[in-house]
Amino acid sequence: MKKIQIIAISAILILIAIALFILIIQLISGAETRDYYTYTKAICNDKNFCQDYIVVCENKQIVSSNPITGAAIQHSEIWQDPRENKSEISCE
Repeated sequence: MKKIQIIAISAILILIAIALFILIIQLISGAETRDYYTYTKAICNDKNFCQDYIVVCENKQIVSSNPITGAAIQHSEIWQDPRENKSEISCE
């Protein structure tokens, strides 16, 4: 009976050791990586008022987009935004 208990306890300890080893290898190797980044983008309205936004992306999804305080400008009426995708915020 004692031999069975020792074998069972040994098997459980070996399984725990293997599970810990696999977990540590995944943490060290970065097996689970996230695509996380931020960028800024100026968004302009039809009156040529442009506000900078900070956009936070994770795994190609927008997590947040918030205006940056003090980062705005009013252009003249004749100014034209030369950028493509002028007001598009995306994480693609």
